[in-house]
Formats: sequence, C-alpha cells, structure tokens
Amino acid sequence: MEESLDLGEMSFERVFNAPRDVVFRCMTTPADLCHFWGPAGVSAPIEKMKIELRPGGAFETVMINDATGEEYPSIGEVLEVSEPTRLVCGEKVSDDPTQPAMTTAIDFYDLGDGTTRTVTVQSNVPAMYRSPEARAGMESSFEEFDRYLASLV
Repeated sequence: MEESLDLGEMSFERVFNAPRDVVFRCMTTPADLCHFWGPAGVSAPIEKMKIELRPGGAFETVMINDATGEEYPSIGEVLEVSEPTRLVCGEKVSDDPTQPAMTTAIDFYDLGDGTTRTVTVQSNVPAMYRSPEARAGMESSFEEFDRYLASLV
C-alpha cells in the first residue's frame, strides 16, 4: 500500500470577459479547451481529449511539454454537471485505491454585464499540485483562457 498523500485544498476565483454560456462551453468542449488547457509551455492536443458531459462521463486530457515532449495524462470523471452553472470532476492521483480522488468543482456566475465569475475549489489535492509553481501554472492557463475568449469576440 502507498504511503498516505499530503492532501489539501486549493481555490481560485476569476472574472472572464465573456458570457457564462461561452465560458462554460469553452471549459467543457475539446475544440475550445485545447487552446488554453495547461500552463505556459504545455500543449493539450484535441485528439488526446475525451469529454463526456454527463455524470459518470470521461474528462480526460493529455498535456505535452512543448520543450521535451513529455506527456502528462489526466484521467478524470464528470461527477456533476448543471450547464451552465456548475461542473464537478474527480481525478485519481494515486494508484492506491484507498486514496480519495482529487475533486474540482467550478461554479459559473453570470455577472449580468457580459462577464462571468468562476469559483474553482479543488479538494484532496496532493502537496505537489499546491506548490507556488503549480499555482503559477494554473494562473498562466487562466491568462491564456482570457486571450482565447478575447479572440472569440
């Protein structure tokens, strides 16, 4: 049995300059998601994404390090979906079946002026994913998402 992981929680809040239905669609559709998924220096090819937007459906992506070609697969499951207001996914981060899945819950709030506030709460997050570097990577992904949304307008 694996040693118990150091699990914790992370949260992010962000306002995007796009309507809620567009933000939700972009975060759940491979044709959009491939443009901003992952930190700077990483690509996420559409052909390596599988999203089945229903409880029990797949939420699978592979990020590829642009410099080395190293692949980082993420094999998740949709736990809850209430389009366009909420998405919850789980991802196993350990081969130990006794370890809980990391859970990511995203709530989408229509601010009434064409912008959307997202609140993302991740639980059962291993320490390595909570590091300042990992947080900076998540922020760079949000910045790329901002640019992508601006290109849609």
